[in-house]
Amino acid sequence: MTAPDPTLAATLHTERAHHDACRAALAAMVEGAAEQVVVGEDVSASGADAEVLGRRLRSRAKAMRELPPGPLFFGRLDFADGAPGHGGQRYHLGRLRITEDPAAPPLVVDWRAPVSRAFYQASARDPQGVEVRRRFGWAPGSNGDSTDLTGLEDEHLARGEARTSDIVAREIERPRVGPMRDIAATIQPEQDDLVRAAFTDSVCVQGAPGTGKTAVGLHRAAYLLYTHPKRLQRAGLLILGPNRTFLHYVAEVLPSLGETGVRQATLMEEIACHPATGGDPTAAAVLKHDPRMAEVLRRALYAHVTTDGVRDLAVPDGSYRWRVPAAELAAVVAEVRAEQPPYAVGRERVRTRVVRRLREKAERRSGVLPAAWVRRIERARPLTEHLDTVWPRVRPEEVLARLLTDGAVLSRAADGLLDPDEQTTLLWPRPPRSFRSARWSAADLVLLDELSGLIEHPEGYGHIVVDEAQDLSPMECRAIARRAAFGSLTVLGDLAQGTTAWAARDWSVQLRHLGRPDAAVVPLTTGFRVPAAVMELSNRLLPRLGVRVPSAESLRTDGELTFRPTDDVPGTTVTAVTEALGHEGSVGVVAADTDVDAVRQALAAAGLDPAGPDALGARVTVVPASMVKGLEYDHVVAVEPAAVAEAEERGAHRLYVVLTRAVSRLDVVHARPLPF
Repeated sequence: MTAPDPTLAATLHTERAHHDACRAALAAMVEGAAEQVVVGEDVSASGADAEVLGRRLRSRAKAMRELPPGPLFFGRLDFADGAPGHGGQRYHLGRLRITEDPAAPPLVVDWRAPVSRAFYQASARDPQGVEVRRRFGWAPGSNGDSTDLTGLEDEHLARGEARTSDIVAREIERPRVGPMRDIAATIQPEQDDLVRAAFTDSVCVQGAPGTGKTAVGLHRAAYLLYTHPKRLQRAGLLILGPNRTFLHYVAEVLPSLGETGVRQATLMEEIACHPATGGDPTAAAVLKHDPRMAEVLRRALYAHVTTDGVRDLAVPDGSYRWRVPAAELAAVVAEVRAEQPPYAVGRERVRTRVVRRLREKAERRSGVLPAAWVRRIERARPLTEHLDTVWPRVRPEEVLARLLTDGAVLSRAADGLLDPDEQTTLLWPRPPRSFRSARWSAADLVLLDELSGLIEHPEGYGHIVVDEAQDLSPMECRAIARRAAFGSLTVLGDLAQGTTAWAARDWSVQLRHLGRPDAAVVPLTTGFRVPAAVMELSNRLLPRLGVRVPSAESLRTDGELTFRPTDDVPGTTVTAVTEALGHEGSVGVVAADTDVDAVRQALAAAGLDPAGPDALGARVTVVPASMVKGLEYDHVVAVEPAAVAEAEERGAHRLYVVLTRAVSRLDVVHARPLPF
């Protein structure tokens, strides 16, 4: 038996004592934040100031109270005596800054602080002034008790010493049970470059499975909230995910990094102004998501603007009437329309310019007029009636319902854009009595958002993180672009995992629809989640997918891949799950959507009690292939891959997603030939 290292034991004792001090300081910070709420509201100069300050302080106190339990630091940097700016300094790194007093040196430095970057970027070749980089090993699932600090590793970078970290490897390979974890302790240099990209930079991450693209996006959000808090408090930050299951899975990452109150939503939740109670045939849905529809909708909207039959305008002012000739009115409308403002803005510009002409006439006769006169004329009934004729108010629902029910209206709007067969495909087979009784489909809601954006620009965000962006249609991309008109984007995706009928095949096209044609496309090809054997199997599908993406490589040399040919798929699935439960971690059973019920029944009959895809933390989960994107399980049982590949037009892409959900082990259960 090897005798314990007394030096290591003494070092661990010192670091545990430091962690105890950090825990006490954090408790004092939480208590102090609560006290500031009371004091801050009392000392404000005005009621408005008190409201703003109180809201800010309450938000900070709430975030402090809701910090998830866990270790308070994961690393340490010891700088050499001559290091510029940090000579001889020592910093512990964690998920948030901890200090005993605002004026005192911090006990823990936030991982997002500039000095922390050396922890992720320093190397033996370029130590960046770091003498020693220390990583701490904590017991799996630790709530942050100091006794859970079980090990540490030191890299003496100043000596040119580099090592592969066992602590990082164990953290990456740790079983996936429950929601997604943050990766602040394991960020790699290429990931760190993306996380710390400038606020104004829009970036696109083409990330192979298991390369951490989702984690990079979430950590970039946390980094931007840390470095630009005031700007993002005003403008907001939005996380867009593909479905609610995915958002549940990633929901704890930002709170674990000390960031709460960030909106996380699906695109449909962000844009829908009505419930999606209707449906579309596939051909109609694909056509509604086509980028040509943007021009069809613009034409349909501006068809309401007309100067046909316009008459002279006479506005009463006491006993006098001010007049604007019809030709002059038509010129104003034409002038505003040529400027292409949002529709509602255009209507008000016409009003303003007509009033200006009336005011000029009146002031030539009566001298300078007060603002009250202008306000009265602006709301004069003859002027409003004139506006209702040449530039009427419209609702998006009214415009779209008329377009989809009236063949003549659609024909005029789609002339030269859609052929007659496509126009017929778009028309509702059974028109509703009115737009108020329409049952809108999900694709209709995207069109309504386009119309809403043409009428009046939506309120935007300072930054939007878009995950699974390869599955967005051009029209969905336009909806996001409108909300990021004055902000920036982090676009995350993998063209090989595109499964919708309109999925992107080229990032340059997708980024153009997102309004960011110049955004850099950065590939991540080194996998940390998927074992090498599973990744090699998945790479065999890439030639069938019709997209140009680099093959991924895995740093994981562990993991198991098992093929189970069988004549009894349900029984063999039960056997595979039973054996998987002999290992630690989660088990995801993934089948074609049409086969899920049969698989669930077989597992339930065997007493294995499978959960649905929304059940976080369950040992055994049965997931339809259509819902597994973005999720991960320690052990995946892929049931009948041929059925998954044949279930839809882009079934090979779907199968690629299914195979790459495995973190440690993959079982392939099949009665039919494999489509690899």
